[in-house]
Amino acid sequence: MSEPERDPHTGRLTTGHDWNGIKELNSPVPKLVWFFLILTTVIAVVMWVLLPTWPTGRDYTKGILNTNQYKVLDASLEAGAKQRAPWTHTFETTGFDELQADPAAMLIVRENGRRMFEDNCAMCHGRDGQGGRGFPDLTDDQWLWGGSPEDIMETLRVGVNNKHDEARLSQMLAFGRDGILDTNQRRQVVSYVQSLSEHDDASHVAALKPADIEAGRDVFAMQCATCHGVDGKGLPTMGAPNLTDDFWLYGGRRSDIEETVYGGRQGVMPFWEDRLDEVDRKILTLYVLDMGERQK
Repeated sequence: MSEPERDPHTGRLTTGHDWNGIKELNSPVPKLVWFFLILTTVIAVVMWVLLPTWPTGRDYTKGILNTNQYKVLDASLEAGAKQRAPWTHTFETTGFDELQADPAAMLIVRENGRRMFEDNCAMCHGRDGQGGRGFPDLTDDQWLWGGSPEDIMETLRVGVNNKHDEARLSQMLAFGRDGILDTNQRRQVVSYVQSLSEHDDASHVAALKPADIEAGRDVFAMQCATCHGVDGKGLPTMGAPNLTDDFWLYGGRRSDIEETVYGGRQGVMPFWEDRLDEVDRKILTLYVLDMGERQK
């Protein structure tokens, strides 16, 4: 390092640093940089004075404007409630049948229900409501817990197999994993279940062994009829599906049914009572029913 000297070309002092004959000028910080440094400092001080800024242990500095994002959100919700007020009372006091017959009410349902469905339901049931493996199709008129507007709205309120005190509870036992049925019994009851389906492939059903079907009938009566009914058409009060149609939540191939019988099933649906108020749940119920009608 050498002593500072004045650069003959610019007239400015050097820093005294020398790298292989290259000397660095001791140039002042540009005024524009100083301007922005001072400006941002002033803005920071002003925001500190006006807005919530510094934590103080269990609290924080409030700022002289005494505002925060909670108040902004509350104001936004209040404004939204005022905007909804003209029709909210109608939905609170009008029955499902009347609302479904009212074009103006259904227009509100389609506008508001779509947003609620996409925000809360589409991640499992899909944007079109047609579900997927393990997630029910909401457009096919096959309802595990009943398909009346009242039933659907109650399912939205309490959900299925969750922590809600009134949650709907349902579980398919693991007949194979837990040793309830042996391999032959599982094969027989699967054959019987396949024979129940009115829409199953006729050639596939014809390939089933009559002896397996008959033996499976006895296994079904002992182990399955309590939930699915003697005729296999399911019990909505228990969330047990109809086994005689062609709608299969976890797949209707023989291997799928065998997997279900072996390992059991226990689907979960969140409850929306804490997230959506009664009017929102009513609108969402009407939207789901309307979505099914529009996709027929």
